[in-house]
Amino acid sequence: MPQMAPMSWLTLFMFFSIALMMFSIMNYYSYLPKTEETESLKSLIVNKMNWKW
Repeated sequence: MPQMAPMSWLTLFMFFSIALMMFSIMNYYSYLPKTEETESLKSLIVNKMNWKW
C-alpha cells in the first residue's frame, strides 16, 4: 500500500545511518598513529638555544 512507503524509507534511512556511523567509528578506533617520542626529544635537546644577555 502506498501509505506505508514512508515507513520503509525511514527504516532504510535509519539502517544506512547506523551503518555509516558504525563504519566511521570502527575506522576511527582501528587507526593507531606511530608516536616517535625519542626522535622529537632528541631534536629538542639538540636545538637548545643559550641566550647570552
